[in-house]
Amino acid sequence: MSVLSAAARRLSQTKDIMFGKAQDPKSVPWNPDNTTFPLRKDVNHQPGQPEGACWVWGKDDYCGRLNLLTPARVKEAASEIKTGETAPLDLPSDVPAQPAFGRQVFHHEIKPLREGKAYDDIYHMNTQSGTQWDGFRHVAHQATSTFYNNTQSTDFTNGNEKSHKCSVHLWREHGFTGRGVLLDYKAYAEAHGIRYDTATRHAISYDDLVEVGKWQGLDIRPAAQGGAIKPGDILFVRSGWVKDYYARTPEENAELAARENGTWTGVKQQPEMIDWLHDCYFSAVGGDAPAFESWPTPESYLLHEYLLALWGVPIGETVDLEKVSELAKKNKRYTFFVTSAPFRTVGGVASWLNATAIF
Repeated sequence: MSVLSAAARRLSQTKDIMFGKAQDPKSVPWNPDNTTFPLRKDVNHQPGQPEGACWVWGKDDYCGRLNLLTPARVKEAASEIKTGETAPLDLPSDVPAQPAFGRQVFHHEIKPLREGKAYDDIYHMNTQSGTQWDGFRHVAHQATSTFYNNTQSTDFTNGNEKSHKCSVHLWREHGFTGRGVLLDYKAYAEAHGIRYDTATRHAISYDDLVEVGKWQGLDIRPAAQGGAIKPGDILFVRSGWVKDYYARTPEENAELAARENGTWTGVKQQPEMIDWLHDCYFSAVGGDAPAFESWPTPESYLLHEYLLALWGVPIGETVDLEKVSELAKKNKRYTFFVTSAPFRTVGGVASWLNATAIF
């Protein structure tokens, strides 16, 4: 790079910061309306925070990167609606019939108010037994037992369950609507003769996702690097878990869910994946498998730690991406409008997605 071009680049960066386009990594709190944000390697580490933390939206913030879903980005995301076709992102409430990780089975009870005249119904459920958003109370940074934005477990236990720290109801009050991006790894794998079982720890690498993007005609680099991923995008990775679930017998699914050390497909724990997930500035991520990341982790860390505790990125799991995949293929585009209505439960740990994709 010439001296002149280097100077021009520095001038451009200065103008971006001055006019609210680029985020100065040393300036806290960050402005979610900015269009360019620091790479993971450039984020200014704050004293007293776990290494790698990106708690940058204010000391009382519990929305994390949902802050990126600004009115301007929601308005822009609405332009993704072309045909009006819709796809639910939630599986039926009783799917999976036997949840993984020892979670409770969903139970639905109909209660008569006046026999033959009027009825109510009652749900008994674990919010993480099926389609779910993992909230920020779900998984801490393991080495320090610290949840997002310096929240401690005692902030929401021992009689403090209704506190607002990292409560999922704040997501609903902020709003959870934006542009969805599908990386259909399952369709790519089928087209390229790649065979795997989603009930095994089949790891989807960053390089795999790059190739999926190319196959779909999508450059998965951040927009700041010339790619198609915009700050605030909501990422979905389809592994084919839902398709496999419906192809198995109920007995087979129950046996797989009951495994003491269950294995599931998902994205790979690797530095390249961590950098990419961070630098794209997704407002949320999700997948159709039970853990989003391949399970169990072979590394000393969980992607859940980075996403939930260090960055404040909701994680969607057991998301139904089958109809989304069909519509994406039909319309030859893999971006769409997404709206989600998490439970407005004060003190909530997690929520059903209550989400719809609109093409």
